Amino acid sequence: MDETIPSSGITAKTHENIMLGTGTIHKGLKYEGGKWNFVESLFCATSGGGSVNFSPELLDLDIDGATVKFVGGTLKVGESAKMKFKSAEITPEIIKKSIFAKEVTDNKITGYTELVSKPQIEKGDFFEYLAYVGKKIDGTPIIVIFDKALCTSGLSVEGENKKMVVPELEFECYAEEEQADKSVLPYHIYYPTAVAA
Repeated sequence: MDETIPSSGITAKTHENIMLGTGTIHKGLKYEGGKWNFVESLFCATSGGGSVNFSPELLDLDIDGATVKFVGGTLKVGESAKMKFKSAEITPEIIKKSIFAKEVTDNKITGYTELVSKPQIEKGDFFEYLAYVGKKIDGTPIIVIFDKALCTSGLSVEGENKKMVVPELEFECYAEEEQADKSVLPYHIYYPTAVAA
């Protein structure tokens, strides 16, 4: 009986499941007319990559006599989904939505957009269909979309000699206002279906 122990976990399908590169960030990414609007929805160039994190919130039931975790004794009681990236671009839109500012309509200084603080978060501060698009080795995309996303990191700008200013922005996925079930987040992960050989 051959009980060879493999020296790695590589299989014939491993190369089909490897993701490469930094990915791209999109706003308003949609699938319409049989295609994605990848080019039209590009949000900003990045430097230093990005990340997406999904964290279910768990509750372990405290049952007398059970001194270890047990199947059925852990419940999902919430979740968070976050997207973080370092923007190589700083635009009025990025500034406005990261610090919840508003544009002054009667700006008296020509050649500039004036932004000032506002007291409350408004519907327009949320991004619709904010997406991270990565690629597998064969170039097919792996797509993560947050239907509604809010920048929760604020904006921190640090300038250094001979270096780009690259603020790190973090966005959180939020349930829709009209969404009946507020126990799940409106995110979507699109992973390419394997093509039958």
